[in-house]
Amino acid sequence: MAFNQTLMEALGIKTISLDKNLVILTMPVDGRTRQPAGYLHGGASVALAETAASIGAMANIDTEQSNVFGMEINANHIKSKRDGMVTALAKPIHLGKTSMVWEIQIVDEAEKLICISRCTLGIVRKKQS
Repeated sequence: MAFNQTLMEALGIKTISLDKNLVILTMPVDGRTRQPAGYLHGGASVALAETAASIGAMANIDTEQSNVFGMEINANHIKSKRDGMVTALAKPIHLGKTSMVWEIQIVDEAEKLICISRCTLGIVRKKQS
């Protein structure tokens, strides 16, 4: 999967591990991902969570035949963070033919929970030409 020229590149998101049952991504807490008060932006956490879930979903489908699209995401922001690195760990809860549900935990360097999220993804067949 090519991630250049994407939101991942803009936010500094890096792939640590990519597996059908676990996706691990990191993201820096810096000027790209902070809100004006200087803390990790909740939207950046949600972008990290949906990215991890989407990559995991893509690993579970034939991308020649189908696309993955986010349908719904929720997030509970548990702890604030000013700098350093956060890590997303995404695991599937449901792997269906037309939808998937993933749980994403975002933790800090000490593995303390920063955010927990659940993302529902739609699997849409590509139009045949």
